[in-house]
Amino acid sequence: MAMVAPRPAVEDLNEDQAARELAWLAQEIARHDELYHRKDQPEISDADYDALRLRNEAIEARFPRLIRPDSPSRRIGAAPSEGFAKVRHAVPMLSLANAFDQEDVADFFARIRRFLNLGVEDPVEVVAEPKIDGLSVSLRYERGRFVQGATRGDGSEGENVTANLRTLAALPLVLPAGVPEVLEVRGEVYMGRHDFAEMNRQQEAAGAKVFANPRNAAAGSLRQLDPKVTAGRPLTLFAYAMGEVSAPVAETHRDFLERLRSWGFPTNPEARVCGDLEAVLAFYAEILGARAELPYDIDGIVYKVNRFDWQERMGFVSRAPRWAIAHKFPAERAETRLNSITIQVGRTGALTPVANLEPITVGGVVVSRATLHNEDEIARKDVREGDHVIIQRAGDVIPQVVSVVTEKRPKDSRPYAFPDRCPECDSLAVREPGEAARRCTGGLICPAQSVERLRHFVSRDAFDIEGLGDKHVRAFFEEGLLTSPADLFTLAEWDTESETPLAERDGWGETSAGKLFDAIEARRRIALDRFIYALGIRQVGQSTAKLLARNYGTLEALAWALTAAQDAESPEYADLINIDGIGPSVAADLIGFFAEPHNQQVLDRLVDQVRIEAVAAPAAAADSPVAGKTVVFTGTLATMGRGEAKARAEALGAKVAGSVSKKTDYVVVGADAGSKARKAEALGVATLTEEEWLELASRGA
Repeated sequence: MAMVAPRPAVEDLNEDQAARELAWLAQEIARHDELYHRKDQPEISDADYDALRLRNEAIEARFPRLIRPDSPSRRIGAAPSEGFAKVRHAVPMLSLANAFDQEDVADFFARIRRFLNLGVEDPVEVVAEPKIDGLSVSLRYERGRFVQGATRGDGSEGENVTANLRTLAALPLVLPAGVPEVLEVRGEVYMGRHDFAEMNRQQEAAGAKVFANPRNAAAGSLRQLDPKVTAGRPLTLFAYAMGEVSAPVAETHRDFLERLRSWGFPTNPEARVCGDLEAVLAFYAEILGARAELPYDIDGIVYKVNRFDWQERMGFVSRAPRWAIAHKFPAERAETRLNSITIQVGRTGALTPVANLEPITVGGVVVSRATLHNEDEIARKDVREGDHVIIQRAGDVIPQVVSVVTEKRPKDSRPYAFPDRCPECDSLAVREPGEAARRCTGGLICPAQSVERLRHFVSRDAFDIEGLGDKHVRAFFEEGLLTSPADLFTLAEWDTESETPLAERDGWGETSAGKLFDAIEARRRIALDRFIYALGIRQVGQSTAKLLARNYGTLEALAWALTAAQDAESPEYADLINIDGIGPSVAADLIGFFAEPHNQQVLDRLVDQVRIEAVAAPAAAADSPVAGKTVVFTGTLATMGRGEAKARAEALGAKVAGSVSKKTDYVVVGADAGSKARKAEALGVATLTEEEWLELASRGA
């Protein structure tokens, strides 16, 4: 999962900046809604998602006239999947506002009192229920019979998953006499921790998909196009709310839960009526302390005003009811035993220590391994095999060892000795001065580096070969079928000549093999920046790959320039390190990669198999007078940050450099400009004020 980058304080934004950020937030939150609700593939943690929504709300509160029609505060979730028929909810399925601390909860109670004009002595009862981490559903009954089930979708329309829901043993299909003619019950489909672990063991044994956590497992299982698959998954549910009803069923939420239980619906046994703020906070602390022992995953507590007439009076604001709130848990930590420390060898040869743990659920994910970063971190924390350690998912994403519980350390414990040889090829592992990582010197003879390079090559942000997972890459490598990236594009040819084609091998079939070959064929055409990133050059991530693609345009131009740049006195070397974001260290890795004869052979074979698309000028650059120009920004700009200025220039087709040379076309000079402005003057390079630059850049726009 990805991390959300820090952004300027809301109070520091001007109106133009606020408008731009609201536009970005609308798009970004919609994208994460899509990933979470429709594809069951979240990229960021719940905490980071909540932070995006909170920032959107804060900016809208400061600039109310900038609230957009597509604002996240006006909508919920994502559109339903095209694989299911759509269901229009008679009563919208809204999400909840969040509380993150006691002050937020106190404000919630204060808002209730203000809205209902209650005195400080008037009691405010709420029902507190653990917030199940699953998939929200609507269950419609007509004349006591289950007739339709749907996911929440975007809150207005969901997916028709009636056939799948019928397979849940916990779902009553027929209700007893006396229920309203139309009754819509809402709840959460989930998978218990024990059932999740057992299902994953079975999936792994069968060579099938292993789920990251119970929430993803529940969502993926319920949204199967084949109900038989859903029936084979250990799903259950808790009912907790009502939608459309043709007649009143209760006066309070507590009474409604009791009616649900009497009709055969499972409800959460931990739900409790709390008479005031103190009782609510005590319940929160109690459940937080017992969280690890619960048989299901939760990520907070939901508080709902108990009286339905008060709920009706309070109504809704934007995307959420005024009468309910979700009190979220902090990032979770857990204690477990570190059984052993093993070393992973990455594609660049770096030796990374990994803690192998007694499996434990942390933040909704079963964790059995955690990073120890490097040998310095092991020494600093004095982490040893056999220790009890505190685990946390960094940003609720990457499991890491936070600290050691030294009082539980075994008496025969010994400090961990970091190896000085590669565990895969036994080559010497050395640590260069100034580097944190120790690296294997085996290079091309190290199988671990070869496998990791291949895994990187087929990864999502590189060639994105769907259906070729880590296990398959390693198996193909060990059989000698995939030793170089170019081998990918001859797999289909091998398959037609093989005595045991892929479809007949364990873990494969006609459908999965066909999809793999189709996915490989679809990637014979690829963008230059993705191609560069896929090569796995040390220090060349996605952003650096895009920089190189924009500046050189074609692979041929890049390869020629980097070959010529082996001469540190050459103009090609000067051009390379002049690219804003490319320094001597990155330049050395790039030049070294293209100078290595084996790498050149790999490239030659690969280029014969694929078509690499040259970089096209941005659409906005069609009539831009700065397209193709090299621009340097220096000093402090008044109307925008340096990052935004660079992004705007690149969007107009300009090349942004980090230093001034004879090839520089413009130097944009802000306040407090220094040596770059002086060098521009000495070289006769045109300098522009910020206003002049903006005027030039706007021509033809």
